Amino acid sequence: MSRRAPPPIEGLYSLKVDNISYNTTQADLRRMFDKYGEIGDIHIPRDKYTRQSKGFGFVRFYSRRDAEYAMDRTDGRWVEGREIRVAMARYERPIDERGSYTRRGR
Repeated sequence: MSRRAPPPIEGLYSLKVDNISYNTTQADLRRMFDKYGEIGDIHIPRDKYTRQSKGFGFVRFYSRRDAEYAMDRTDGRWVEGREIRVAMARYERPIDERGSYTRRGR
């Protein structure tokens, strides 16, 4: 399995969506959030060995206003028996001094 580089996210406004079902897909998140504005990227981190979702994801919008509107409309909503928490992501991906993405735990 090859590893792709993460898509560029500069200029996008990221929401972190916590407490999603381990079965939630990118398509599920797109259906949930696309009514609030144009989405630039969706990412659901997965365990590198089991490939199971870690129970959270990121939805990135082109517009800050759209991201804030989506957050206001979806935070605390019940989805698949879980109350999701949606907030503006606080941190960007870590980048080392060579400009490449770092991996945690290495």
